[in-house]
Amino acid sequence: MLYPTPIAKLIESYSKLPGIGVKTATRLAFYTIGMEDEVVNEFAKNLLAAKRELSYCSICGNLTDQDPCAICQDDTRDKFTILIVEDSRDVSAMENIQEYHGLYHVLHGLISPMNGIGPDDINLKSLLTRLMDSEVSEVIVATNATADGEATSMYISRVLKPAGIKVTRLARGLAVGADIEYADELTLLRAIENRTEL
Repeated sequence: MLYPTPIAKLIESYSKLPGIGVKTATRLAFYTIGMEDEVVNEFAKNLLAAKRELSYCSICGNLTDQDPCAICQDDTRDKFTILIVEDSRDVSAMENIQEYHGLYHVLHGLISPMNGIGPDDINLKSLLTRLMDSEVSEVIVATNATADGEATSMYISRVLKPAGIKVTRLARGLAVGADIEYADELTLLRAIENRTEL
């Protein structure tokens, strides 16, 4: 169906967001048009403010509104441990559990040979520079359990181990509440390898 140009452009804009298909974009566009002017203005203002006011921390690469970020400035954090994650959403997930008290390093992607993404295309150089000037004794690699996540973790391990830095990986295995009969072979293998004493 043909829509007036402003609606068509709004639908096209919403369609550019990840996970938003044409039907959802159309629904969002019509919902936005039906909103009160002040609500739309506030939404637009918040969108622009987020785009303009946020940047990446010069130390860890986390998304922040101050530089360095609040985590890097926090003197109570464990300065001997760095948890490496793919993006800022992973930092938020780890902070939500309130059990990790070390520092972070955000890669902004993963090494992906199939997609032509190498070590120089992600935030690795700043990690190496950061480690040279610090007292970090352990790096925890917390990338996803995908081919690219594994390639990235192996690369990081290969680069850091000669420097005498302990490199660990998050444990893998069965999710809480998962049924063994439905788990794939790799998940079961990881669960056996990463078993803990009771």
